[in-house]
Amino acid sequence: MLSEEVKNKYQLVVGLEVHAQLLTKSKIFASDSTEFGNRPNTQVSVITLGHPGTLPKINKKVLEYAIKMGLACNSEITRYNIFSRKNYFYPDLPKGYQITQDKGPICVGGVVPIILSDGTEKEIRLNRIHMEEDAGKSIHLAGEPDTLVDFNRAGTPLVEIVSEPDIRTSEEAYAFLAEIKKLVKYLEICDGNMEEGSLRCDANVSIMLKGAKEYGKKVEVKNMNSFRNVARAIDHEFERQVELVERGEEIISETRTFDANTCTTASMRTKEDLNDYRYFPEPDLSPVVISEEWLNSVKSKMPALPKELYHKFMDQYGLPSYDAGVLTEQKEMALWFEEICQHTQNFKAASNWMMGPVKSFLNESNLNISEFPIQAGTLAELVFLVDEGKVSHTMASQKIYPELLKGNSESPLQVAHRLNLIQESDEESLKPIVENVLAENSSKVAEYKSGKKGLMGMFMGEVMKQSKGKADPKVASKLLSELLEN
Repeated sequence: MLSEEVKNKYQLVVGLEVHAQLLTKSKIFASDSTEFGNRPNTQVSVITLGHPGTLPKINKKVLEYAIKMGLACNSEITRYNIFSRKNYFYPDLPKGYQITQDKGPICVGGVVPIILSDGTEKEIRLNRIHMEEDAGKSIHLAGEPDTLVDFNRAGTPLVEIVSEPDIRTSEEAYAFLAEIKKLVKYLEICDGNMEEGSLRCDANVSIMLKGAKEYGKKVEVKNMNSFRNVARAIDHEFERQVELVERGEEIISETRTFDANTCTTASMRTKEDLNDYRYFPEPDLSPVVISEEWLNSVKSKMPALPKELYHKFMDQYGLPSYDAGVLTEQKEMALWFEEICQHTQNFKAASNWMMGPVKSFLNESNLNISEFPIQAGTLAELVFLVDEGKVSHTMASQKIYPELLKGNSESPLQVAHRLNLIQESDEESLKPIVENVLAENSSKVAEYKSGKKGLMGMFMGEVMKQSKGKADPKVASKLLSELLEN
């Protein structure tokens, strides 16, 4: 076990390569379906299989989605795009080569802003975003000597998002991936599902002495199917490399696989050099030129992005950072909150309802906000009833809200009247109740007057009990204070 003193001598350096499977209906160079979960090898064609005499043709939607991702990351969009062949043999890549972008990625540079748990903001620079086709899937059945191959995924379009080695902790890596997932879902170009493989990540991990100028040899870690596992793999690899260096051993530049059960990595193969791939321009695809007109058209369709909404919710609606972060986690929730804000000025109360009762109901029912049975305007009416003092927040959340969830056509005010929940705010009506509570608790009144001010809560509880929860707390509190002081 390494001591903190030893670990503190070294700096972790991480760069991430994120593959996002695009939500197109057909593959990047063929018309085969990209639908997930169908029977193996039922979504292949002669183009996918690379038969002689077949010609690939670029899917325009792939270009559009890649441009959107680049615009979202403030990347420079390459106008003249060529594709290359990356030559290597894997059994699940039927052509024996992969069509990708080598020298001229469609998106160059850019940044992804992240926010850490302590509120620190940092920008992770991107090296590139490029388009390529996915490979198929090798299936290893327990106890079977043979490997089965499913080519359905082969040719599915990907964008690969490659960061610069700017990441310094596993927490930063987790935050980067979470932001990428959020971006692709906001842009509606990928569903971000790591379990189904539509968002995959490889981590390039190295170490160097703090203060050193040169990076150490990097090790690539693969086969991580969750953000948490990426963070765990990075932490393990950091300690493994530090141990090697401390023992005077050399770090081998290699590809390693991560075992989630043991939280360890194991060697798969030595790292290929770029010349091993023998890149050369794809002869069967013409260059793709992106016109200013088309680029402007894509720009005009860009949705509001998480960072914009995050700052809008804080600056325009006055929400704290935590609320803004929670509400912008999902695009649908953010837009639903925006809709509530068209009907109320109490943005913080609306936020509390969204993060509390609404989110709890959706999680327990396994529903999306689009399936929520209460309209945004109706929830805003409930906020208004509490603000106006017509009902207490307790009655609103425990009595009225459950009735609204039933999907009836009643308004919050109608439900409040039906259940006899309208608060009593008239002082003349409440005064006898308050006087009766004080008369019944004369000994407690004496204690209060002798300095036990904490008894005010007890008096309020009795008033609420005798009024059957209908007393306006503000009015009741005012009357209690006046009568007790007199």
